[in-house]
Amino acid sequence: MEKEAEVQGGHALEVEEPRRASVYAEKAAIADYKADAIEAENAEHNMTVLEAVRAYPMASFWAVIMSCTIIMESYDVFLCNNFVALPYFKQKFGVYDEKAAQWVIETKWQSALQVSGQLGALIGVFVAGPLTSRIGYRYATLTGLMLLNAFIFVFYFATSLEVMFAAQILEGIPWGIFIANAPAYCSEIVPIQLRAPATQMLQMFWAIGSIIVGGITYSYNQNQSPSAWKIPIALQWMFPTPLAVLIFLAPESPYWLVRKGRLEQAAKSVTRLGRKSGVNATETVAMMRRVIELEKNEKQPSYLELFKGTDLRRTLIVCFVYASQNLTGNLIANQAVYFFQQAGIDDNLAFALGLITSALQWIFVMLSWILTTFYGRRTIYVWGSLINCAFLVALGIGGSVGQNQAASYAQASLGLIVSVLFCLGPAPASWVIIGETSAIRLRPLTTGIGRATYYIVEIPCIFLASYMLNPTGGNLGGKCGYVWGATALICFVIAFFQIPEMKGRSYREIDILFRRRVSARKWKKTVVDINDDE
Repeated sequence: MEKEAEVQGGHALEVEEPRRASVYAEKAAIADYKADAIEAENAEHNMTVLEAVRAYPMASFWAVIMSCTIIMESYDVFLCNNFVALPYFKQKFGVYDEKAAQWVIETKWQSALQVSGQLGALIGVFVAGPLTSRIGYRYATLTGLMLLNAFIFVFYFATSLEVMFAAQILEGIPWGIFIANAPAYCSEIVPIQLRAPATQMLQMFWAIGSIIVGGITYSYNQNQSPSAWKIPIALQWMFPTPLAVLIFLAPESPYWLVRKGRLEQAAKSVTRLGRKSGVNATETVAMMRRVIELEKNEKQPSYLELFKGTDLRRTLIVCFVYASQNLTGNLIANQAVYFFQQAGIDDNLAFALGLITSALQWIFVMLSWILTTFYGRRTIYVWGSLINCAFLVALGIGGSVGQNQAASYAQASLGLIVSVLFCLGPAPASWVIIGETSAIRLRPLTTGIGRATYYIVEIPCIFLASYMLNPTGGNLGGKCGYVWGATALICFVIAFFQIPEMKGRSYREIDILFRRRVSARKWKKTVVDINDDE
């Protein structure tokens, strides 16, 4: 019996020894990749912006390519907004208003055309999260591009406002995929120092879409044939196919690949994004793995998780930032031409001012890169919202002083200033905040539901904005500034207490600060040790 016990004991020891060796090996492996992760994170923290560009030149290039998908939503949003101001389009599909002595698109159809794309995009963003989580950013975006190619046909051959409305809903579905994926992809493929300019590019490309539309509709605003709207619609086909080819060639987000456990492919993706001499792919993947392990959860990501624990706070911040884009001057920017007309500016000058507004927005987005680099996201977003609030109230005062040429020019000038300043502060800063706030594991779902909040808020706001400006509605002109000034003030107050400063923070540090429930106003001064994992 004793011998048997000895044998059994010896056997137990033989079994136990490999287990211990396995545990030690696992701990050693974890220690190895953590050491690499620390090296990579320190390297990113120590980079300047120019050094980051030199180290990751292709990351910057692919961020630009993905951002180009935003041009298509911008193009179409501004196209429909400009159609309601297009003289021949108004004659073809509108009614004659005896009081105003002009052709107008009825308020209900004006609002319907402006919200139709958003209704489709609302569907698209809910499709984007699960689709991207399953097949990746590249293939989800390619799916959207191919769908858009097909749906443009419906819009081009439409002969009634009803069909145009349906066509815009269909086109909106791929827009939702683009707008959900672009900020997440751009923020995941670049180092810390480039996250702000890479995601702010989205606002710049939004401005580029409006510039293209502004130039085209300015050229055709005197055209008295169906070409006045059919050619601008047809020009949408110049985007999807070339972009599809480039997106197919783009590397997948290495963070997405690490989430899927495909570490070798993630390393290859990192190598494609950076220079061999400036980037250690093994260390960079280790840094990504460290963040993924910090957020580790065996379950498939679900929308329900967005509203649990510390992820609830992150979700609410993303949803608020998206929603507030509609409440701090954006709708005046989107309806610039129609706003100028209702302020008393003649058609030709109104279209010219719309084009000038878009060009200035593009320039001011680039200026915002400098401001965000020096002052951070929170500062630009919060105080930019307050400045826009002041100008919106001034616009309301301008609309209240009387109906004369001087008042019309004052309203037009203030409307232009509001539209341009929106692209210097709140708009570009919001894209950075959106890209950085969500947990890596839940990012496709968070950006999707955040953008859905944007559309849910935007749709009633469009009806309100159309009613306030339309001669057959409220006919408020510049006095709408009082309404948007009030909403901008509310957004400023919420942002002041809830938006944290994430400038210079790695995704690991952001995760830890949210888990520690640090107050938004204390983030800038809170230190997170490089060895912390919690």
